[in-house]
Amino acid sequence: MDAPRPFAIIGIDHVVLRVVDLERALGFYRDVLGCSIEREQTELGLTQLRTGAALIDLVTIEGPLGRRGGPPPGPDARNVDHICLAIRPFDEEALRAHLARHAIAVVESGPRYGAEGFGPSIYVRDPDGNVVELKGPPA
Repeated sequence: MDAPRPFAIIGIDHVVLRVVDLERALGFYRDVLGCSIEREQTELGLTQLRTGAALIDLVTIEGPLGRRGGPPPGPDARNVDHICLAIRPFDEEALRAHLARHAIAVVESGPRYGAEGFGPSIYVRDPDGNVVELKGPPA
């Protein structure tokens, strides 16, 4: 029998999109859809947009975050960097043990900014190699 899951998903915290043209992307998400700029970190090529309770992060392909995704978005390159699921509770030891039982390696961990503010997070990959961030509540 499997051990109980040590967390519950409470929703999507944020989605990270790699963009070729930040101004064009802002024109769509801000001007057309009505998202508001919440936070910018130009040194990272990151603009975070508020969309209800969640965030859409836009990362330029020239910035440090966007370069990690490879070539610019197109038929042979991805434009979604990762999705982030908000979870409760966030017990890192129990979470790591749960992931290990399922042979899921932790790619990265540490405090990150999300829709609710700074809090703990763990990055893993799904079976197809997509990055999924599991994000705890603000510290």
